[in-house]
Amino acid sequence: MNQTQIQTLVDKQRKFFYEGKTLDISYRIQALKKLKACISQNEEAIARAILSDLGKSSFESYMCETGLVLSEISYMLKHIRSLSREKRVHTPLAQFHSRSYTKPSPYGVVLVMSPWNYPFLLSLDPLADAIAAGNTVILKPSAYSPATSALIGKLLSDCFPEEYVAVVTGGRAENTALLQQHFDYIFFTGSQAVGREVMRQASAHLTPVTLELGGKSPCIVDETADLKLAAKRIVFGKYLNCGQTCVAPDYIYCQESIKDRFLQEVKKQITAQFGETPLTNPDYGKIINEKHFNRIRNLIEDSKVVFGGGSNPQTLQISPTVMDHVTFQDKVMLEEIFGPVMPVLTYKTLDEVIQKVNSMPHPLALYFFTKNKAAARKLTASCGFGGGCINDTIIHLATSEMPFGGFGESGMGGYHGKEGFRTFSHFKSIVDKKTWLDLPMRYQPYKRLNDKLIHFFLK
Repeated sequence: MNQTQIQTLVDKQRKFFYEGKTLDISYRIQALKKLKACISQNEEAIARAILSDLGKSSFESYMCETGLVLSEISYMLKHIRSLSREKRVHTPLAQFHSRSYTKPSPYGVVLVMSPWNYPFLLSLDPLADAIAAGNTVILKPSAYSPATSALIGKLLSDCFPEEYVAVVTGGRAENTALLQQHFDYIFFTGSQAVGREVMRQASAHLTPVTLELGGKSPCIVDETADLKLAAKRIVFGKYLNCGQTCVAPDYIYCQESIKDRFLQEVKKQITAQFGETPLTNPDYGKIINEKHFNRIRNLIEDSKVVFGGGSNPQTLQISPTVMDHVTFQDKVMLEEIFGPVMPVLTYKTLDEVIQKVNSMPHPLALYFFTKNKAAARKLTASCGFGGGCINDTIIHLATSEMPFGGFGESGMGGYHGKEGFRTFSHFKSIVDKKTWLDLPMRYQPYKRLNDKLIHFFLK
């Protein structure tokens, strides 16, 4: 699509929005039901598309993408009527006799820009939330996941007219053209560099944004941790989708006294989960493209590799890799890895961990493996991060009951479930004032007699 076509599409959606159809909760429910049925009927096609783009197995595709989207839609269908209701709030005495309430209202025409690493989940999850809140949506999936993006375009065009929900495919030119339009809300998931550009462009129209970015998410392991279980869960989270997960444990910060034992458990778990030769495992995926393959390979310092390190340029695969004796000055620690490389660093005290984590940009996630509840409370209270887990990885984002989002450099705003509905809604504050009583003291000319009354009402 060129800029003129995109402008026409935005105008068409705005015209449709102001017709008021999406204000009807029943209309939104029917849209969500149609979307859910379409996804359920095309599960195999979705799995094939994700396999083509990222090499994910059908089990992993359903577990981490399709199933989570269906779960989010189910949540919205169950709760949409209660989420959409006006909420009465306390009215102060000064406003007697009135009814005060907040009224959720859709923003209008929403732009959702999604990434390539979870191309179905991170496109359809925010789409479902935006539909539930009553918006029209233009979805821009990533050009780096062409099979999934093309399928999303087909599925959504079968479900909805383009004045309600539309998909714009393409690359940088289409992104630029979209960001030059006047949207009522922009929801972006991707890198920090592109997130800054999205925010800059949005500022021209004072458009509110949600930015779901990333960062170097630490995984701390202390001397009280169950090392076998910790290694099992860390290996799962780190190498899921070949490390191409925004909330993957980026690096391991391990208490010095148990590092060697932890490394032995990690090596056992990699073999247990991926086999002796992971690059021949049909369920082990690939790096999205050659550019990212070469970038990740360049982060691996062979002299510090203690497990893995193999790669196949033809299949764009890098085996699960572990690096030891890493410092915060090494290349692998100077950027988000976003690949199957696990650097291991050590610390002596929890205060050292807190000081170091807080000296770095705020991460999207933080994980802490410990049996010490006091230490867990101290770390989670003292460090700034988007979300995380105690004694597990990844799973905090797999629920519609909690918001998911970044903090500081890892993003702003959140979504999933109730928070997703709120993200795509503006809450109007309204006072319904009755007409049978009108207190005269607020009107000029002010009288000294009213001084005591105004203090009484407003204290």
